[in-house]
Amino acid sequence: MPREGVGPDFIEALARGLEVVTAFQPHRPVMSLTQVATATGLARPTTRRILLTLQELGYVRSCEGGFALTPRVLDLGVAYVRSMGLWDVARPHLERLVARTGESCSIAQLDGSDIVYVARVAVPKIVGLAVQIGTRFPARATSLGKVCLAALAPEEVDRVLAEPSRSGIEPRPISREELDAELREVRARGWAFTDEQLAPGIRSVAAPLRDGSGRVIAGINVNSHAAETSLQRLLEEHLPPLLQTAGEISADFARLETVPHVTRTAAS
Repeated sequence: MPREGVGPDFIEALARGLEVVTAFQPHRPVMSLTQVATATGLARPTTRRILLTLQELGYVRSCEGGFALTPRVLDLGVAYVRSMGLWDVARPHLERLVARTGESCSIAQLDGSDIVYVARVAVPKIVGLAVQIGTRFPARATSLGKVCLAALAPEEVDRVLAEPSRSGIEPRPISREELDAELREVRARGWAFTDEQLAPGIRSVAAPLRDGSGRVIAGINVNSHAAETSLQRLLEEHLPPLLQTAGEISADFARLETVPHVTRTAAS
């Protein structure tokens, strides 16, 4: 996250506050003042003021060992999902897709070089990775990321992949030539798959979700475990309903965009 903006309207204090919030990760839910300062590179007095401000606003609480985020932080992400209307549109379709495939299904969007999960319907399965709303993975190692990257112009792919991942996961190395070849295939066929690229045992197939103008806004996938679902079954049995579902969600989302939004103000 850049701490210094390129324009006169950039608010450095806000950037620092967001940097402190994102310093908390799954492997370190409680952090001391020193740990937060070290993770962000901010001075201790600055870090302390930010943490106390966040505490007063209800986004951080003090506890034994330092500070921790509160559930109120979820409001920021939920507000994003609600503003998109994506979850309300997608949920019934995801639930039907899960019923048809017997596998967990998710929707994710591109954020820098990562994908971020914004909607998910899961089934109890043996999985090698924990996934929930807000989970990040490196885009280039996931089927969801590939359908999103394939929608970008080559120069935009360069810019996106130049950003460091904030997922905390190091995927297997892949050359740029290999990735470019994969993205060309994705563009040509309209869907992507991964076979244990992100983690051992994880297979998935994904399709793009589009808005009314045809722009790719997210990806939807069916995720399976290699011990239970062969790649052939994933592509032959799960891909067709996935493509159908992606088309239905895209059509519904396009219709949602055409609905007039009326704001009512309270009578004075």
